[in-house]
Amino acid sequence: MTEYYMGVKQVAEHLGITPGGLLNLKLPEPDVCIGRTRGWKTETIDAWNASRPGRGVGGGRPKKHAD
Repeated sequence: MTEYYMGVKQVAEHLGITPGGLLNLKLPEPDVCIGRTRGWKTETIDAWNASRPGRGVGGGRPKKHAD
């Protein structure tokens, strides 16, 4: 049975971001390495993406309070 893995470009496409956008993210450990090329199963990326905090969590400028 053939197993399929996604490279960095395919992971970016799967997540709907640019490959350069992945540079800001800490990807999970790859499921496979062939030479210096990393590969992930779709299930691995989906589980990792679901566990990431949402946009704006823990960062940004505090909101001003209305006095």
